[in-house]
Amino acid sequence: MLGAKLICPRPLGQLTLRPGRERVVMNVALMKNTPVLVAFVFLLLMGCGSAVDTPSASVSPSTTESTPTARPTMQPGKLTSTTPSPSASQSSTRTQAKVIRVIDGDTIEVEIEGRKYTVRYIGINTPETVDPRRPVERYGKEASEKNKELVGGKVVTLEKDVSETDRYGRLLRYVYVDAIFVNAELVRLGYAQASSYPPDVRYQQLFQQMERQARENRRGLWSGGGN
Repeated sequence: MLGAKLICPRPLGQLTLRPGRERVVMNVALMKNTPVLVAFVFLLLMGCGSAVDTPSASVSPSTTESTPTARPTMQPGKLTSTTPSPSASQSSTRTQAKVIRVIDGDTIEVEIEGRKYTVRYIGINTPETVDPRRPVERYGKEASEKNKELVGGKVVTLEKDVSETDRYGRLLRYVYVDAIFVNAELVRLGYAQASSYPPDVRYQQLFQQMERQARENRRGLWSGGGN
């Protein structure tokens, strides 16, 4: 049976018998001619040879459990808007758009994924040219022409700040084309003034700096010319 141990008897040089109370010690060497005794001794030797206790290999379960690695997850950006806006599959702050019409110096109409949107430039204001309640303002036509020169018919990048739209439902965006920041460029050249509309004021300091340069260099609105 597994686990049982066979214990080797005393040294085989002598065999101890106890018949009654008397102890008789018999030398095995004197009885080597007896076949039965020889067989008995042989069996004892075989038993001692197999009595080596070899510990069985056992595999103990690991005490350390592996901890599954958490998979990184991605949270889709939220696009909150009260009016139809570019799909959430695009960047929540930047969107590519095709300019299909330039309305005036700071307003354009674009197409995004087959839908049309009116875009109002953030942080600047150009003279009015299309407001039916007001006459065409000085340098308004020049500002509209410059805006058309910069973005007309081109693919532009629109960047959102905080607000999605203004009270008229127009998308509020910063506009980039051919590595040019259009909002800042119009101010730098004197076609627009820096106008702060909180909370969308990410680049307001830049616009104010551009306006100071235009004033100092008497560009556009600050030149004393224009219609």
